[in-house]
Amino acid sequence: MLQPTTTRRPPVSAIIGLGANLSSDHSTLIKTLQDSLDMLVGDGVEIQAVSRFYSTPCFPAGAGPDYVNAVALLRAEVSAADLLSRLHTIEETMGRERTERWGQRVLDLDLLAFGDEIAPDLEAFSHWRDLPIPEQSTIAPEQLILPHPRLQDRAFVLVPMAEVAPGWVHPVTGRSTRQMLGDLDAGDVAQIVPL
Repeated sequence: MLQPTTTRRPPVSAIIGLGANLSSDHSTLIKTLQDSLDMLVGDGVEIQAVSRFYSTPCFPAGAGPDYVNAVALLRAEVSAADLLSRLHTIEETMGRERTERWGQRVLDLDLLAFGDEIAPDLEAFSHWRDLPIPEQSTIAPEQLILPHPRLQDRAFVLVPMAEVAPGWVHPVTGRSTRQMLGDLDAGDVAQIVPL
């Protein structure tokens, strides 16, 4: 399990994905995402840029209402493990319950990239990236995998990511955000609609 620390480190550019498809008792989807960003700031984390908010089809299809998604570019002076721990704490504070993989959620905060870090190593990253979809939907890694092993496959990630980090280069594939977005099916990209 992750062992977060509170030691300040040299700054790193980090990218997070934000999503929600269930309103909380006290907030709309967009307000939930905005509030989560407010909670993230401080103690070695600064927001550099936030994409527009997008309406995106639920993934996998038919699993629930559509999502609101966005991506934020951060400046982090904490470890990747520390940042992920903070994201999980914010999710819990906002009412997220981790009961179902790829289930509906009040808030989903994903650490997509942390500089050019590959974690825990290339072999583990490759295993999770290449995992068949039926297995992806039922099992989750017990350690942090960086970059997010399927970010290159998801229009709901790459469309907003292209706004805030178009030139970010995937440390395994060598493809930029723009290039990965261009690799996707145009029909999938067209379903990602700005709000």
